[in-house]
Amino acid sequence: MALQQTGTFQTPNASKYLQQLCKHFAHKVAVIFDESEGRAALPPGPALLSASAEALLVEISAQSEADLAEARFIIDDHLKRFAHREDFAGMSWS
Repeated sequence: MALQQTGTFQTPNASKYLQQLCKHFAHKVAVIFDESEGRAALPPGPALLSASAEALLVEISAQSEADLAEARFIIDDHLKRFAHREDFAGMSWS
């Protein structure tokens, strides 16, 4: 059974970051996205992204805690670079 976690980043630029993440990931993995939803086949497990006016939500699925940790790291690490103007400190994961 797959483990799941959801990360939230409160930002008015959610759509911009969703598209930026998906375009970046598309260089290495299968990705489908538009301005409000995306799906990326990350190596540790799939990531579902959704953007609203207030937040970026990312739901990750993986087979192990280690894979969840790797997926969290991949998302957070990329957002640290893309959202540096907003002093991004990491998604709020639950």
